[in-house]
Amino acid sequence: MVGDPSVVGLVGDLVVATRGEGGPGEVAVRVRGGIETFLAWSETPLPRGASVLVIGSRGPRTVEVVPWLSPTAIFGGDF
Repeated sequence: MVGDPSVVGLVGDLVVATRGEGGPGEVAVRVRGGIETFLAWSETPLPRGASVLVIGSRGPRTVEVVPWLSPTAIFGGDF
């Protein structure tokens, strides 16, 4: 079964914390003119409210995520 490649590369916010290999969380992503939620897997546990980058799709409505810091948070200024 093919996942949803349209969300790969997008940034979202965790609405349910991930537990690393212990289980998925849930991420809200702005896509297709709205906000959609997906099961979110990460290598390490991530807290609720964390910004994450979607790096892969595991199947229908299931994605892989990593922590995300915006460039302005790292370098400051406007981009």
